Amino acid sequence: MRIRATIDYDATPDEVFTMLADSDFQDRKAKATGALEHEVSITTRGEQTEIVSKRTMPTDEFPDFVKGMVGDRLPVTETHTWGPAAADGSRRGEITVAVGNLPVGLKGTLALAPHGEGTTQSVDGELKARIPLIGGKVEKAAAPAIEAAIDIERTTGRAWLAG
Repeated sequence: MRIRATIDYDATPDEVFTMLADSDFQDRKAKATGALEHEVSITTRGEQTEIVSKRTMPTDEFPDFVKGMVGDRLPVTETHTWGPAAADGSRRGEITVAVGNLPVGLKGTLALAPHGEGTTQSVDGELKARIPLIGGKVEKAAAPAIEAAIDIERTTGRAWLAG
């Protein structure tokens, strides 16, 4: 299942990237998702920056058939790997989201690009549930949680940049 989203910010690409690579911002974002527990690591190797957010999420709002498979807590690992900035501040990256030990995850691309006076952050990924017979049903159940996390990043990011 395709997941695409954009977030527009009233800040330069460099300012947006600085926010994304700030552990306090990542902590705030994780808390806003309702994570029961979380840890964030940010590592720079050469011109690449890797942001790893590990969260334990409640499954209260999941459909019963999903809760039956995963229980009341679900570990989620979200990894963003960003490349170097271009002359205009734009960047490209990759995103992966792993859901515990389940054969469910998201892989895709990230981009930061100048847009008018601000910046557009884009996510374009493929959500896959490799579970025979019910994979499509699991993808449909997981998509709203991923879309909600993107909305939380939008809201948290705009508030962060507004000061």
